[in-house]
Amino acid sequence: MDFKDLVEKRYSCRKMSSRKVDDKLIDRIIEVARKAPTAVNKQPFRVFWMKSDYAKEIVGRVTRFTFGAETFLLLGYKEEDGWVRSFDQRNFADVDASIVATHMMMEIADLGLATTWVGYFDAPLLQSICPETKGYELVALFPIGYAAEGDEPSARHYIRKEKEEILETL
Repeated sequence: MDFKDLVEKRYSCRKMSSRKVDDKLIDRIIEVARKAPTAVNKQPFRVFWMKSDYAKEIVGRVTRFTFGAETFLLLGYKEEDGWVRSFDQRNFADVDASIVATHMMMEIADLGLATTWVGYFDAPLLQSICPETKGYELVALFPIGYAAEGDEPSARHYIRKEKEEILETL
């Protein structure tokens, strides 16, 4: 698929079907995360595949935004592992995590799957229940599945600023 078409097609899916996602597809998403560009290729992130029944139960405890998915990827980063710009000490670990998350979302869509970037989850509770995530800034939870029949983008999906509102030519 052409990248522009992929960008146009992708939307935040809020209703998943019961169709199971093959583990091989999740492996492809993780491989894209691994290959995503990060500052000085430091890769200060970790992907947590919330795969076990217990892990999925944890997801249900920390957010109501699961959208019927049975497959979840959680993304976090460690600031101390990120590249720091010498001029102003700006740490890029959060930027790197956002780049990785965006690559993951686009691969999910390219595979014919659906997701939405869930930021509304109780990260401190998740870390207290799931110690493997401690030490990471948890920034994105992706419920992954196949869009349910009749699911469509929200009205907000189509609201975009005009080019003149986002571009300053110098």
